[in-house]
Amino acid sequence: MKKLSVLLSSTAFALLLSSQVNAVDSLRIGIEAAYPPFASKTDSGDITGFDYDIGNALCAQMQVKCQWIEQEFDGLIPSLRVRKVDAIISSLTISEERKKSVDFTNRYYQAAGRLVMREGADLGSNFSGLAGKRVGVQRAGIHDRFATQVLAPAGAEVVRYTSLNEAYLDLIAGRLEAVQGDDVAVQFGFLDTPGASGYAFAGHPLRDPKYFGDGVGIAVRKGDKTLVERFNKALLAIRENGEYKRIQDHYFKFDIYGE
Repeated sequence: MKKLSVLLSSTAFALLLSSQVNAVDSLRIGIEAAYPPFASKTDSGDITGFDYDIGNALCAQMQVKCQWIEQEFDGLIPSLRVRKVDAIISSLTISEERKKSVDFTNRYYQAAGRLVMREGADLGSNFSGLAGKRVGVQRAGIHDRFATQVLAPAGAEVVRYTSLNEAYLDLIAGRLEAVQGDDVAVQFGFLDTPGASGYAFAGHPLRDPKYFGDGVGIAVRKGDKTLVERFNKALLAIRENGEYKRIQDHYFKFDIYGE
């Protein structure tokens, strides 16, 4: 009986150990696949893009499997906080406001905010040229916050969308006068497309750290320092072994990591 008890205890311990190992064999990564060239869907329904490829490279470096979980952008942080995902790799800007809810890794790229409008549009002094105009932004993002706190007081009407693709359609249809987003996303997702004829960036790049943070990082749950460290080590490794540059060069003709 004692031998049986020991055998059962050993078996239970082995199962527990196995479950713990399996628990770290994969990471549930939240992503919004409507933000080209960082993340979008192919005609066959597969996710593609810079965020997706970087995430897979990091998982490979850490020897874990990426389990990608698609969500709308404004649902990503809530899903992280209730443990539906373990991390977010979805062009999430590192900002002081977001640091109250999540912890971030080091940046994996940098971007500036830009407004896109009809060619020749004048933003005026302190965005006074936007008075009475409708500006589209992605809901719950840094651009929503900037537009709400800076553009709205200048007289702009802020219109919020689930994705920038919806905002671009309304811009072309004349239901908006401007759209604000990250420079790279707006360039690739709109200005480089056939429907963007007659549109251009308006004004200067928006870089105020209060709104646009310190680059784009991977978000994890508050206090998960172990996962932050693992991601940071993996990021350093893929930058040193050339994998980061290989992925970057596939999507961009410039150094998106920044100085």
